[in-house]
Amino acid sequence: MRIGLIAESSKRELMQNFCVAYKLLLAKHALYATELTARKIEEASGLKVTHYLPGDMGGVIQMSGQIERDEMDALIYFYSPGVPIEADQHTQTDSFHEIVRLCDEYCIPVATNLASAELLILGIDHGDLDWRM
Repeated sequence: MRIGLIAESSKRELMQNFCVAYKLLLAKHALYATELTARKIEEASGLKVTHYLPGDMGGVIQMSGQIERDEMDALIYFYSPGVPIEADQHTQTDSFHEIVRLCDEYCIPVATNLASAELLILGIDHGDLDWRM
């Protein structure tokens, strides 16, 4: 399966820890992430991750295109829901809403917190999402 991984800066450590914990399951799949998140995942876990541009330089747009072309099977997007939105964060918030909207439109499962990410990756490993292939 093709799994997209995005983490806002305050959630990158959580993404790293998630990828280390589920390294054996994730290693069976093609992983995609924005530049810094991809590097951090590779450093922490040794997993191979396809790098996109940095999120604020088009990486989220690249992943959105992959979703629209049905080239993504699942997305894990860790973000900070409790952080107040400042003027310079509106673009990031808009990107989050757009990519989640695309996942809904194209019937791609998306996890936005640790609990749902664990359910998603375990479901993938169990074969519950084989219909995506």
